[in-house]
Amino acid sequence: MKLKQGQIWKNETAYLRIVELERLSVDFKIMEDAFTKDGTHKQLSKKEFCRLIKGATLVEEG
Repeated sequence: MKLKQGQIWKNETAYLRIVELERLSVDFKIMEDAFTKDGTHKQLSKKEFCRLIKGATLVEEG
């Protein structure tokens, strides 16, 4: 699975939306609801982000 800007991932506690994807880092938002776009902005390395979404499901883009 390739990461792309704008993808929304659902893990057991929240939704994670990729805001900006760079070569070595990922800026993302942690949100309660996938479509309100209200949430907390965070940044992790790509490796840490992939660990975070391990077991998460990709929300289909409508």
